[in-house]
Amino acid sequence: MSCLQDTLKSIVPVDATLRPAIQAHLDDLTKPQGALGKLELFAMQYCLAVGTDRPVLRGKHIFCFAGDHGVVDEGVSAYPKAVTPQMVRNILAGGAAINALCRHGGIELTVVDMGVDDPLENAPGLCRRKIRRGTANIARGPAMSREDATRAIEAGIELAQEAIGKGVTLLGTGDMGIANTTPSAALFCALLGLKPESVAGRGTGVSDEGLLRKISVIARALDVNNSRLNDPLAAIAALGGFEIAGICGLVLGGAACRVPVVVDGFISSAAALVACRLCPHVREYLFFSHKSQEKGHGVFLDQFGATPILSLDMRLGEGTGAALAMSIVEASIRVYNEMATFSSAGVAGREN
Repeated sequence: MSCLQDTLKSIVPVDATLRPAIQAHLDDLTKPQGALGKLELFAMQYCLAVGTDRPVLRGKHIFCFAGDHGVVDEGVSAYPKAVTPQMVRNILAGGAAINALCRHGGIELTVVDMGVDDPLENAPGLCRRKIRRGTANIARGPAMSREDATRAIEAGIELAQEAIGKGVTLLGTGDMGIANTTPSAALFCALLGLKPESVAGRGTGVSDEGLLRKISVIARALDVNNSRLNDPLAAIAALGGFEIAGICGLVLGGAACRVPVVVDGFISSAAALVACRLCPHVREYLFFSHKSQEKGHGVFLDQFGATPILSLDMRLGEGTGAALAMSIVEASIRVYNEMATFSSAGVAGREN
């Protein structure tokens, strides 16, 4: 049995029988019932995911997956693909937004080369899982083979397993890849039956003309790959990216080990959607960090019935939304674990 097949078989629904005990503890905390609003919901979700009413949140780890895309040749990005390796080096040097936010949140960060079209020599700290040097142009055919998509997903699974083996109890996703909003939008269209114009956004800041070109490119990609979209693995192979597949694997690996995953924004959500289509139980282990300013992300969240933790008009990627939301998830667990209860503190409860 392959790593992917074994992982999918390992993912089980959360244990709903724990819900009454978790809720009883939340209601016994020294506050009016429900007064902490969504923090209480986040604590409930975390407890159910890890399978206990006495959770311990230790290590937090974000993986920023990087890859290049052949579709950049269609002029769908405001930046050249040379920016991908340049930004990878910037993150490794500690100079990107994700670095500042991980330092702020006490989060470990790993940058993973899944398919950057550059050898990235002399790049200390880089996790090297390169499948190939970028994908093929999805406007002309499939991005990658089914075998390469599987290898990329399995790399993400293995990274999740390794991190969890070292004590990580909350995973986060991130991405870096010029033009990767185009394959992500194409995946949303293919898996949710949406029109390109409803999900294609400006990405790195393309002009009105560039946005129309991007919509046309997505439509062409869906058309030329139409016969290859008959299952989730085939869809990510046809339309996705190596970093998107890596994120999908991280999500699957976390769910299989009963460790929640905080999903970043537009690109990470496309990867999470594929993971959920491969195994619907995955959704119970996911926190959606924020609503990206990228046009199609709100459409996806509505279609998927997902409520983001934050909405800050961000559209950077890298894992920045996940880093911020991780701190809120951690806060919910600290409240759950560290507040006194009415029964222990001698505080009078609500009168009937």
